[in-house]
Amino acid sequence: MSTPFRQIRADFDDRTVVVYQAYRPEIAGPAAASGRFGGEFKRARMTWIKPSFLWMMYRCGWASKPGQERVLAITVTRAGFEWALRNSALSHLDRSLHRDVADWRSGLSAPVRVQWDPERDTHLRPLPHRSLQVGLSGPAVDRYCDEWITGIEDVTERARTVRGLVAAGDDAGATRLLPVERPYPLPDDIAARIGCR
Repeated sequence: MSTPFRQIRADFDDRTVVVYQAYRPEIAGPAAASGRFGGEFKRARMTWIKPSFLWMMYRCGWASKPGQERVLAITVTRAGFEWALRNSALSHLDRSLHRDVADWRSGLSAPVRVQWDPERDTHLRPLPHRSLQVGLSGPAVDRYCDEWITGIEDVTERARTVRGLVAAGDDAGATRLLPVERPYPLPDDIAARIGCR
């Protein structure tokens, strides 16, 4: 069975879902230690969360890009994650969802942006289906930091181990270390809003 063009795949349970972010050590270290973002984390900036581990690896270059040397797995409530999606706007015009450019622009005051990018394989090559990114700003960042997060784990060493196995040609070993990401069961109204198909 083929993967739908747009589908959220994530590591989740009945109550929570895991998303990923990469930061410099000065932000990631205290966050992983305390289970909260604080200190040098800037709430005034849009912060992007990603449910796909491999898309995060693509974005941060396996934790090698400057300012993205530490990868965090952040566990958030499903209620919070779904609030973000319900209060989102697509970062791009989609003719199947928007009547015209004005219709699309009218939604851009939403506190959350949703963007679909090509999913990646273990070699970080693009796949034919899309992966979700969620950009939080304003009140969405406050809710994320103060209400939704239930745990933060530093998974940088796991990322580096997976990268080493891929580089050594052990794709099966690398795949065994990946988080299990299943299709996330979206309510119909959210699926329609974010163009999930």
